[in-house]
Amino acid sequence: MTENLQEQLYQRLREGLLEGRFKPGDRLKIRDLAAAWGTSPMPVRAALQRLVAEGALEGEPQRSVRVPPMTRERFKQIYQVRMALEGMAVEAAVGNLDSDALEVLEGCMERMDLAIERRDVQAYLTENSQFHRVLYGACGNPVLLRTIETLWLQVGPFFNRLFTEADLSLRLNDFHEDAFKALRDGDGKAARQAIEQDLTYFGQVLLNLLDLDYAQARSG
Repeated sequence: MTENLQEQLYQRLREGLLEGRFKPGDRLKIRDLAAAWGTSPMPVRAALQRLVAEGALEGEPQRSVRVPPMTRERFKQIYQVRMALEGMAVEAAVGNLDSDALEVLEGCMERMDLAIERRDVQAYLTENSQFHRVLYGACGNPVLLRTIETLWLQVGPFFNRLFTEADLSLRLNDFHEDAFKALRDGDGKAARQAIEQDLTYFGQVLLNLLDLDYAQARSG
């Protein structure tokens, strides 16, 4: 029973990180989480320790952990690996996506468009996470999928920053739509190119924000 509860809490925290429900620097206190979820501290501690071991969280004194702050160097390193692995996963997924999976992807895009119109950051990030995970999940390579998700656990909290650019929302869904058309046509290379363009465009936006943070910290 304890193991099942621990797994449930781990998955809940994991989903929160993947979907950007936590932000860089957020502190997660064991007792606060246990009280919020109506459980004892032990399974919460175990779930958090698993995420610390995966590099998604880092330990702090006084029985708490935090979402690591994002640095430019760390983001660049993760981005370089994501480009290679996520492109590979998309190309491998072509031919494995049935009509049901394509319907899920299309639904994600529709809900992302609606979230953009409403400026609903969390709704967009949730659907964005679902879109990419369904797509990569069709790659047929569990080792590749696990590695990609481990990287997403580290960058997911930073995706909140996308909505700090007022004019950015106009392009938030463009590359997904390009990828979807290529997937529907069975064109793996075009689908890979669209996802790589997605990563490149938004990766540069986020790098620019990190540069701005650094400049402000130095001037402050």
